[in-house]
Amino acid sequence: MRGARRRLAEARPDAAARAAALAPLERLPRFETFGAYHALGSEMDPGPLAKRLLETGARLALPAAETPDGALRFRLWSPGDPLAPDAVGVPSPTLAAPEAYPRLVIAPLLAFDRAGGRLGQGGGHYDRTLQNLRAHGPVFVLGLAYAGQELEAIPMEPHDERLDAILTESGYIAVSTEET
Repeated sequence: MRGARRRLAEARPDAAARAAALAPLERLPRFETFGAYHALGSEMDPGPLAKRLLETGARLALPAAETPDGALRFRLWSPGDPLAPDAVGVPSPTLAAPEAYPRLVIAPLLAFDRAGGRLGQGGGHYDRTLQNLRAHGPVFVLGLAYAGQELEAIPMEPHDERLDAILTESGYIAVSTEET
């Protein structure tokens, strides 16, 4: 899936901007703070979508790993604020930035399905993080991906956290909440 995502990123350099333009902001739940991520490698850049969300007056929080295998902590960040490598080397807000509990989280992924299944990098960081955030209240998780990352079904384990919707360069996919 990493190779497929890399090929999709190379073939569709405008995908992030196209996805952001297609985001139906009126379909997202109310939120004051949203979480995004620092794109690594061929992950779709959440920057264009974050820019649209910032224009609504929302605040941006970025994740930071305090330990290599723990849950991520979101910290408030504004363009121009300092970033420093976190415990896994990802540019993140410094410890001086206030912690935040975003109600909307834009999540990176390797693959997704229409039932909200998400295949991440394999470390379980986002599953642990979403569980922690949901202990503080409802969280809407929006997967950001290339349309070509869709699979028929993602095998899910009991600890895996599902997506609420997916946004691609082809459009918005609401996840069905009906049991199958």
